[in-house]
Amino acid sequence: MYSMSVQVYGCNHVAIEVDDIKKAIAFYQDVFNLEKLDRGEGDAFFKLGEHQFLAIFEVKKLQPANMRHFGIMVRDEQQLAEVRKKITGKYKLKLEPPFRCDFRDPWGNRIQVVDLHDESLIWLLPYREVQKAGIKLSTD
Repeated sequence: MYSMSVQVYGCNHVAIEVDDIKKAIAFYQDVFNLEKLDRGEGDAFFKLGEHQFLAIFEVKKLQPANMRHFGIMVRDEQQLAEVRKKITGKYKLKLEPPFRCDFRDPWGNRIQVVDLHDESLIWLLPYREVQKAGIKLSTD
């Protein structure tokens, strides 16, 4: 019997669906200041961190998301607050408790925004990001 030892290095991309690609591009660039990688007819691709990307596809009929969501990590509480302010103020979107910054984009895609200081995520971070953010890991 052949057995292979698979090692996962991370998530390569997240794909979401929208019914208006132009509005989605403007929304994701505005809220998250994402760098656009490429765009075709009815789709767009944005850089998400060093080795990941967000793929956005235009569809005729949207399917609502229930528990399905993806997470975006920002630097700190101040950037988290900036995202919350923009989505609730400018875009009139509702935050979804109990998390600090869960919301649905205008197309119903659920997004959870966390920051580098969320201790449940510290182990995921490249060490240089932990150092840059000045995070001290407790030793108790």
